[in-house]
This record gives sequence, structure tokens and C-alpha cells, in this order.
Amino acid sequence: MTLAELLSPERVLADMKSDEHWPAIEELVSHLVSIDSLPEDQEDAVLKALKAREEQRSTGIGGGIAIPHCFSNSIEDVVAIFGRSHEGIDFCSLDRAPVHFIVLFVVPESQYTLHLKTLAAIAKILNSADTRKRIAEATSEDEIIEILSRKAAAA
Repeated sequence: MTLAELLSPERVLADMKSDEHWPAIEELVSHLVSIDSLPEDQEDAVLKALKAREEQRSTGIGGGIAIPHCFSNSIEDVVAIFGRSHEGIDFCSLDRAPVHFIVLFVVPESQYTLHLKTLAAIAKILNSADTRKRIAEATSEDEIIEILSRKAAAA
């Protein structure tokens, strides 16, 4: 599974409005609900699980990337969304750099191995400075998906 396979143009926010850690996560989850990718009755439970995960340790992994994630017993497939912040968000990252790319995902609780594979797929794609630069310069959600798809195909 690749990051591009988890996303679609509707699951990309190329211009996030939030400029703070927790409001950014709320914005992404709210968007998933608004496009019917996450059931509305699961929004609070997913936010609670994400909050618990963030309180353990920041999901800002460095290099301008954050990967907030959690488990849910109410979904059957991985749900993911990509957000881009031009201004950058303080995610208390390991390198203290502002986060410009957020990949938030929710995994079915019974699929721990899938959780690890999803994390690895995201890290592999966004590990490339050239890929991050091209995503930063992309002008649309479709272009971001295209960049991620080409990177996955080349891997």
C-alpha cells in the first residue's frame, strides 16, 4: 500500500487554515467527516484517540513532517488525509522545525501490521527532500496526488 493509494484529491488539503498543532488535527478530521470518509458519529472518538496519541509523544517526526495517527474499532479500512501548511505549524517536532506536511491516518484497531506498513509507506515517500520541495510548490490537490503517485511508482 502506498500513500497515493490512500489519498484522493478530496483527501488533500493544499492550503490548511489552521496554524496550531491541535486545531490542524481537528481541521483534517473535520474535513474527512465533511467528505463522508469518516462517519460523523466517529469524529469525537477519533479526535479523542488522536489526542491520546499526541499526548504520549508528538507525531512531528522532523523534516517538516507530522504523521498523527490512531486506531479505531469502528472502521474497516485505513482512512487518510494529507494537509499542507504554507506557513508551517509548531508540532513540537524532534528537530523543532515547523511542520508543512501532515499525513493523518486512522487504522482499524485489529490491523496493527497495517499500521506499521502505513507509517513506513508515508516515511518512505516523504523522506525525499526533492519530493517535499515539489509538493510544497504544487498548485493543486491533483498535482500533489500526481507527485505522490509518481514517487510511489518509482520506488
